[in-house]
Amino acid sequence: MHLNLPEKRYYGIGELAKAFGVNPSLIRFWEKEFDLLRPKKNAKGNRKFTPEDVKNLSMIYHLVKERGFTLEGAKTQIKEGKHKTQDFELIQKLESIKAQLLRIKEQL
Repeated sequence: MHLNLPEKRYYGIGELAKAFGVNPSLIRFWEKEFDLLRPKKNAKGNRKFTPEDVKNLSMIYHLVKERGFTLEGAKTQIKEGKHKTQDFELIQKLESIKAQLLRIKEQL
């Protein structure tokens, strides 16, 4: 899944929900379930997600929505090791390159 997010320091939960095509309540639920997803909160209590949080959220989305893991299965996959996350990051980069190439093809 390729996300169309601008380069920013912090993203709101609404932006991320729209980019992932899910409800904000699902992101809040995943925040409770997964320890690696810990956005900062401002004085009002609004969640502010860093680019690192977005990477972690992408990995959770990939495991749960695209690969069909249960929450417990996704937690296990995440805990097993970093080599799996490196594979995921490689897949993300390749999908980004594919999207760029498709845009170039359309322009020709």
